Amino acid sequence: MRVLGIESSCDETGVAVVEAAPHGVPRLLGAALHSQVAMHQDYGGVVPELASRDHIRRVLPLTEAALAQAGLTLSDIDGIAYTRGPGLAGALLVGAGVACAMSAALGVPTLGVHHLEGHVLSPFLSADPPAFPFVALLVSGGHTQLMRVEGVGRYTLLGETIDDAAGEAFDKSAKVLGLGYPGGPALARLAEQGDATAFALPRPLLHSGDLDFSFAGLKTAVLTQARKLGAGLAARQADLAASTQAAIVDVLVHKAVAALRATGLRRLVVAGGVGANRALRQRLDQACVRHGWRVHYPEPALCTDNGAMIALAAAMRWQVGAWPPGGDGLAFDVLPRWPLEAVALDATGTG
Repeated sequence: MRVLGIESSCDETGVAVVEAAPHGVPRLLGAALHSQVAMHQDYGGVVPELASRDHIRRVLPLTEAALAQAGLTLSDIDGIAYTRGPGLAGALLVGAGVACAMSAALGVPTLGVHHLEGHVLSPFLSADPPAFPFVALLVSGGHTQLMRVEGVGRYTLLGETIDDAAGEAFDKSAKVLGLGYPGGPALARLAEQGDATAFALPRPLLHSGDLDFSFAGLKTAVLTQARKLGAGLAARQADLAASTQAAIVDVLVHKAVAALRATGLRRLVVAGGVGANRALRQRLDQACVRHGWRVHYPEPALCTDNGAMIALAAAMRWQVGAWPPGGDGLAFDVLPRWPLEAVALDATGTG
C-alpha cells in the first residue's frame, strides 16, 4: 500500500509518500515540505487567509517533488490521505480538496486523518521505532496531552492542559522577551546562553496529583518579571529565557514520569514541535535511564507538521483494517475542532 499524505493544517505545507506491507513498520519513500514562517513574520503570527493561499500555491509542486524523490508517479499511488483536522478551516480545505480531487481522478480511496494521531504515530518512522503499548507525551502547538496508546486508534487520555499549552507558553514568553515569530525555537536558542536558576518562576500543577497541565500562570509570571526588569531586561534576557524553559521542561518531565508510574508502562513516546527541544530531550533521557524505561522521539524533521506523519497514520490504519476500500468518500468535510478520541477504534478495529 503506497499512500500519498498531504498536510495543510496551519503554516506548513507537507506532502509525502509512505509504503506499508500488511505487517511491519511502514517506510518513508519521499517527502517535501514548505514552511510559511518567513511570510508570517511581519505579522507576529499566522494569518489564516495568507496561509490558505500559500497552501494552494505549494501543494502541487510539493507533490511532484515528493513523488520524484520516491521514484514514483501518481499512477503508483494506492491511496490519498489528508489532514482533516484540527487546524485552520481554510487551510484544511486546501489539502482536503486536492486529496479528494486526486482520489477521484485516480480511482483510489481517500482518508481524512487526525492531525494529532499523525504526531503520536510519527516516531514509527524514526531509526528507533517504538512498540505498543506506550505513554505518549504530545506537545504540539496548542496541544499538551498525555495519552495511553495501546495501538492504532486505541487512545486513552490521561491528562491535558486546562489553559495554555507548552508550545503557547514558549511562544508567548518569547514575545514578552521581544524575540519575534516563531518564538519557541528562538527562546530555546537564547536559553542555552542563560542561567536557568536566575529567576524563581512557578511550575503550575507540578504537585497537583493528577496528569493535567497549566501554563497560563507561567506566561503571566514571565511578563511580570520582564516588567520588573524594565530597561534591564536586555541584559537579563538570556537568563529569563533559560528560567522559562526550565520551568516548562520541569513540568513536562514530572508529569511524563508520573504517567509512566501510574500506568505501569515502560515506554514513552514524545511527539510534536516542542518534542524537538534539546533541553526536554536531555531531561527525559536522563529520567528514563534512571528508571530503566525507553523513550522514543520522531526524527527532528518530523517533529513539526509534515506530510509523512499523515501518510503514516493512514498506512497504519490500513494495516489494522480500519481504512475501508471506499475511504471517507469525496465530501472532503474538515473539522477545525476535532478531539482525538473521536477517531478511536473498538476491539474489532472499526470506529
